[in-house]
Amino acid sequence: MIHGFSSDLPSFKKLSFHEGLNILLADKSPGASERQSRNGAGKTSFVNLVHFLCGSNADPNSIFSTDALRDSTFEMSARIGGDDFFVYRSGMKPSMIRLNGAVGDWPVSLKFDNESNLHMLSNDAWKAALGDFWFGLPSKVDHHAKYSPSFRSLFSYFARRQESGGFQEHALHFSRQQLWDQQISLSYLVGLDWKPARDLQLLRGKEKVARDLGRAARTGDLGQYMARPAEIRTQTAVAERRAELFRKRLDEFQVIPEYRSLELEASELTVKTNQLGEENFIDDALIGDLRLSLDEEEMTDHGDAKYSPEDEKWPDRLANLYNEAGVVLSDGTLRRLAEVRKFHAAVIANRRSHLQSEIQAAEGRIENREKRKKELDSRRCKIMEILRSGGALEQFTELREELGRSEAEVETLKRRLELAERIEASKSDLRIERAQLTQALRDDVQEREEIVQDAIIVFETLSEQLYEKAGSLTIDPQENGPKFEVYIDSQRSKGITNMQIFCFDLMLIEMCMKRGASPGFLIHDSHLFDGVDERQIANALQIGARKAKELGFQYIATMNSDALPSDGLAEDFNIDEHILPVRLTDEDGGGLFGVQF
Repeated sequence: MIHGFSSDLPSFKKLSFHEGLNILLADKSPGASERQSRNGAGKTSFVNLVHFLCGSNADPNSIFSTDALRDSTFEMSARIGGDDFFVYRSGMKPSMIRLNGAVGDWPVSLKFDNESNLHMLSNDAWKAALGDFWFGLPSKVDHHAKYSPSFRSLFSYFARRQESGGFQEHALHFSRQQLWDQQISLSYLVGLDWKPARDLQLLRGKEKVARDLGRAARTGDLGQYMARPAEIRTQTAVAERRAELFRKRLDEFQVIPEYRSLELEASELTVKTNQLGEENFIDDALIGDLRLSLDEEEMTDHGDAKYSPEDEKWPDRLANLYNEAGVVLSDGTLRRLAEVRKFHAAVIANRRSHLQSEIQAAEGRIENREKRKKELDSRRCKIMEILRSGGALEQFTELREELGRSEAEVETLKRRLELAERIEASKSDLRIERAQLTQALRDDVQEREEIVQDAIIVFETLSEQLYEKAGSLTIDPQENGPKFEVYIDSQRSKGITNMQIFCFDLMLIEMCMKRGASPGFLIHDSHLFDGVDERQIANALQIGARKAKELGFQYIATMNSDALPSDGLAEDFNIDEHILPVRLTDEDGGGLFGVQF
């Protein structure tokens, strides 16, 4: 419960609060037109003041860091943990909180300042203490740990801020509030187990890593190295087979010191053998030509080219032939013809002898070359056998390096295969884990069915008191975490949306008050009532007053005076009893702080 606010700022409007419903009004200054706004009167600044004294950050954009306010100290009087305390904080030293009250059994350590006669603690320790007293959060745990209920997030549902987007949606107290924070905070406030929501957020982190890794594996720098496990497994098998072949060749390899000289000799023998073959080819062609010439000589002579006694009768036969033709040859002519015939026979005989001797010489050369070729081939075969049995040292080194590259490729492929299989397996594992967490969430909702039904009935009852048709609250344990949905007919209207938030917030504080875990107050500023029908505003204020009295909490509302309802109020409900004596105005000095900033 809040007793009041004050400050050493002279122009500050001191505020005092009582139990139940408290209405802080803002009036128009005399002569103000209908178009003049009262946004500077301090209604929203009042909510910011509550947050400031309850541990919010005082960054450079905070109003308490402005030149007009940073040197001033603000004070809140409130009941905390069953005792009354005065809390002090200034924009000059926002990290330090000062307390006046009995702190004998506090859950955090404090330091007593003899000069001010006040207890002092850090703002972090202050938030831890409030989390312990108001919401039962363990003060000894690390409240900065990820994905756990935090005091500031829980508290913000009980003092929503317009500039943070707190009136946009019932489940959000901040427009950029993360899904996990919504789920964990609302689960905790309603009374459900918040750990499944935390585990689901941890799972989302794992899933994001898996998605990013898979995306990087398919594209970008890793794309050329990654593939499906089946493809990498095939590549690995082929690489292992290649490495095994290199390993076997290396095991069987013998280093031959004279390898290079033998290799050179084998090359020279091959050249010599080829040269002998070419020479044999030339002699084969020569023999062919000689035999053809020999055959032509035989055809010219029409028989044996040797001279015989029969040749001496040839001139007589030639003379008879000419006589028969009527030509008479002299004896000298006939004698010279016989001599020519004899000379010609001798020439032919010599020619034949020369051709035959040339053929025999060529055949002899071919025979000798064939013998030499056989000798060279025999030597080359022996050298090749030696070369095939091993190799040079540099070949052995190259073979060993190739084996190293192949083995390295195998290891790389194995690591890629392991990574690809891990990615594939992680997807399956994450799906299984999500299913298990979803089931755990559903089991918790079933086990706490009484709490869920109580929250549903509370919301339905509240909405039914505002509208003819009762609204509904659903708590759905979905695959992506618990979803808290509310519905009131005609919810597209801005006023209806705000009344959804009103009913939802009252449901939250009722659930918390029943468990004894709440700040003991609920604050709504005038933005909640924008666009709401006058009769609904009247009903809302009466419901807030009734619930506050019934459950023992404070309901504090800030409103513009012209929005204060007169229609729809019950006869036994005197709204003036709930209006605070301090009025805020839009005129200079009429705001909460009395200064412009």
